Amino acid sequence: MTDDELKALVASLAVAQDRTDEQMKRTDEKLERIGITLGNVTNNQGDVAEEFFFQSLIKDNHLGSIHFDDVVKSMEKHRGQIQEEYDLVMTNGDAIGIVEVKYKAHENDLDKLDRKMKHFKQLFPIYQNYKQYGAIASFHINDAAKREALRRGYFVLQRSGDLVHTESSEHLTVL
Repeated sequence: MTDDELKALVASLAVAQDRTDEQMKRTDEKLERIGITLGNVTNNQGDVAEEFFFQSLIKDNHLGSIHFDDVVKSMEKHRGQIQEEYDLVMTNGDAIGIVEVKYKAHENDLDKLDRKMKHFKQLFPIYQNYKQYGAIASFHINDAAKREALRRGYFVLQRSGDLVHTESSEHLTVL
């Protein structure tokens, strides 16, 4: 191979590499946009689940036989090196209910709930003398995760019952 042929080969490889780099950049940009879209779908599903359980607990503010006076959505707190976000928190005069909401719950979500339960009274010392209860709320939870949640002493909240509310106008279409 002559020097000129070698130079031409190196130049063509450099051009090909530039094209490959540009294509990879465009592919990365597309994947990033798709990731954002998929992330938003996941966030939207979580928001739907959180709103569903929030509205449900407003109507029936119990965890098992424990009655709560109120329910708060999206509590976030930072103190020292600890920072947590709590999906739903229920209170009465002597008890706290911490509800972790997931669209689809997995066993690793119980580890997050364990951590949040451990940190709650450190973040909110005003509740130091309150009894503390935990719950996982989900549209779907597999049997293994449900058994583990119950084994850890948590309540399990799931959708069930009559979920359809029907409204109609005075002018119904009859065929």
